[in-house]
Amino acid sequence: MLDDTDRRLLRQLQAEPTLTAAELAQRAGVSALKATRRLGRLQEQGILKGQHAVIDWAALGYAVGVSLRITLDKTQVRAFDEFMEAARGIAEVTEIQTFLGRVDVRLSVIARDMAHYQQIYRDQILALPHIADIEALMTVATLLNDESLPL
Repeated sequence: MLDDTDRRLLRQLQAEPTLTAAELAQRAGVSALKATRRLGRLQEQGILKGQHAVIDWAALGYAVGVSLRITLDKTQVRAFDEFMEAARGIAEVTEIQTFLGRVDVRLSVIARDMAHYQQIYRDQILALPHIADIEALMTVATLLNDESLPL
């Protein structure tokens, strides 16, 4: 699926995503035209989904991070869909993951402080439909946050 040229381009892009196409091509040892074509093909194939900003939420005043593990009431036919639709509407929810097993959904929530988190929890999280059980895990420290793959 990926050849050595693709891997070199992706390695360089992971290491420094702000590189121009010409800089990326030079570091990967290919022409700028070839790099541009390859990157376009990787995007078309859904391998390269684009670039995004990595925001330091703490620097913006969001000091609290909580991971909520939620089990849904699966006796309701549309429980999952209705829960997801409502959860997507909470601005402080930064990530939603689904699981197989006892826990159905994990929400990552950010807040300015504990009072703000309590407000979000009481007013918005507990108002989400079809929650059967919920467990909150407070983030103490993030020791590794690396989405790079060994290419």
